[in-house]
Amino acid sequence: MTQSFVGETLSWELNDGCLELALHREPANEIGLQTLAELELFAAAHETLKDQAHALIMYSTVKAGFSAGADLRDLYGQAKEMGFANAAPRVRDFLTRIHAVLNMLDASPLTTIAAVHGVCFGGGFELALVSDLIIADKMARFCFPELRLGLIPGFGGIPRLKRDLGNGIVRDLLLTGRSINANKAQAIGLASQLVGEGDALKVARFTAAQVKKFDRATSTVAKRFLKPIPYAELRQEIETFCELFTQPAVEAGLRKFVESTDAQPYLP
Repeated sequence: MTQSFVGETLSWELNDGCLELALHREPANEIGLQTLAELELFAAAHETLKDQAHALIMYSTVKAGFSAGADLRDLYGQAKEMGFANAAPRVRDFLTRIHAVLNMLDASPLTTIAAVHGVCFGGGFELALVSDLIIADKMARFCFPELRLGLIPGFGGIPRLKRDLGNGIVRDLLLTGRSINANKAQAIGLASQLVGEGDALKVARFTAAQVKKFDRATSTVAKRFLKPIPYAELRQEIETFCELFTQPAVEAGLRKFVESTDAQPYLP
């Protein structure tokens, strides 16, 4: 298995026992079919590379931030072409595939670190939540804007956030749709470290080097004990998302998003 890969939306490299996954799809790492396909390639590579590594870092090379979430324009285009009432099976297939990748990352024996800057919204937020540690640039912002579209998060965000922080935080983020800054993220325990602007990746690499000092088997056992994966709730989330997707509010919300003339319509 190759120790490096460069794709259209992301790349990865194994270097000195640290596996780094870089997102680089302009303008804001929207997660669509191409990103999913390349994440699935990474999942396959991880099965081999995990035995040669101690840590995994996920980060973005895109100026806008870590990820603005799902590719809503692509989703709307496909659903409109098929008819929203007929699109649920395709949506379910997409969600099932991305849940498989994110569950793998959640269960990885490696210590996983998300180095986050800028926007970390929706599906991008859900990707960060599979990591063991979130290191947040002081300009990072976190948000679940899905209710504005008539939906709930679909990539596993609700069960994972509830696991890590409790249902009160989930209700606040989900039902208000507001974003929180990096200071707030650290205060509520979402971000393990708050760092200066542009320093998240550097600190993530320093943290990965610290992790290397510990026995790998012990770290893996400790992680399994500390981080149970809520599989039943994750499956329920897919069902709820698919049920909501056929409602008129979703088509209206997605159309409004797609027709927006704002440079960054995903921002609150």
